[in-house]
Amino acid sequence: MLGFLPIIMVFVLYFSGIPVAYALFAASLFYFGVIDNNSPVDLIFQKYVTSAQSFPLLAIPFFIMAGSVMNYAGISAKLMNVADVLTGHMVGGLAQSNVLLSCLMGGVSGSANADAAMECKMLVPEMEKRGYSKGFSAAITAASSAVTPIIPPGIDLIIYALIAQVSVAQMFAAAYLPGFTIAACLMISVHFISKKRGYLPTREKRASFVEIVKTCAESLWALLFPLGIVLGIRIGVFTPSEAGAFAVFYCTLVGIFIYKGLKWEHLPKIFVETIDGTATVILVIVAASVFGYYMTWENIPKMLTELLLGITTNKYLMLMMVNVLLLVMGMFLEGGAALIIVAPLLIPVVTQLGVSPIHFGAMCIVNIMIGGLTPPFGSMMFTCMSITGCKLGDFVKECFPFIIAEIIGLLLVTFIEPISMFLPNLIFG
Repeated sequence: MLGFLPIIMVFVLYFSGIPVAYALFAASLFYFGVIDNNSPVDLIFQKYVTSAQSFPLLAIPFFIMAGSVMNYAGISAKLMNVADVLTGHMVGGLAQSNVLLSCLMGGVSGSANADAAMECKMLVPEMEKRGYSKGFSAAITAASSAVTPIIPPGIDLIIYALIAQVSVAQMFAAAYLPGFTIAACLMISVHFISKKRGYLPTREKRASFVEIVKTCAESLWALLFPLGIVLGIRIGVFTPSEAGAFAVFYCTLVGIFIYKGLKWEHLPKIFVETIDGTATVILVIVAASVFGYYMTWENIPKMLTELLLGITTNKYLMLMMVNVLLLVMGMFLEGGAALIIVAPLLIPVVTQLGVSPIHFGAMCIVNIMIGGLTPPFGSMMFTCMSITGCKLGDFVKECFPFIIAEIIGLLLVTFIEPISMFLPNLIFG
């Protein structure tokens, strides 16, 4: 039983308000320093250092920086124009544009909280002016922001690929259709709610074909960005890490010479945001690496595999159980932390039942994003509430239909494997 004590420690420390990276550090050091003191302490610290010396990890700071560069380049406003011409004529036009903008921002920011903050400032005030309630506006903004990290190049996709030791490019390809599936479920729910409440379109009639083509052409450089990254990796032009470096270079050129929104004064902010975002992610990865070493040392993944397979060997029932587990964990843990802790334990279980780790990864990413909407610790929930001033009760009441819609989308991704595997099979064979 002492072997399970570090896992208990992680949750106790996390719920005490200690960041998850430090909770993982403390639990790992406690295990190797007190419970199993056969390993030299310097070996453990060496493990911390070597876990960060991974070439694929270079993709993380590069993509974070690319997202920051494109935000300052004024891409968001142009993507908003694309969303408006495509969905403004629909019932609840601004809410529909809110969802579509999150899809488009997936290739730009890759961060749910960054997207939620941006849309709260850009869209929520305008939604309130047009008669949308504050609770509804905040709820759909938080719900739609869950789509952003699913659309490549989301950082969680890279982290999962490193954990599962699968191709980053295949994970990128596998995430497009699941992201669009969740967005479609949200847009359907927005349609029925808006029709019931009388939320009007923002445009009197559907945009003409010429207007749509013109608006998309103005944002072509941003729209081509995520597709170019996947195709570049596929045809061997660059590795995922090199793709991140190319992304920074590409975004800088677009921001300076094409959209002309990127200025010299933005550089300090870009560097600070990149360093801050990278440090947060890498610290958790390093801590989780040693924590995973402890779990392997204690054979915990093998024991969990045997336990779960002892309950059922039915693939679909197992996936349902895993979904419930991840949804509950998502209510309490930040998505990236939940992914790092749980994925190494569950991947051996599902692969033994014939589930592709690529398909399972898409399912996991969708699942943990839903956790960001739910009390008591949903990060997008708190971001939208703090910026809009929405009360918790109003937010939860308005967000409940969107949580249901995203769970329906999650079930579609889980049990209809081609949603996640069609593009990887088509592109990579």
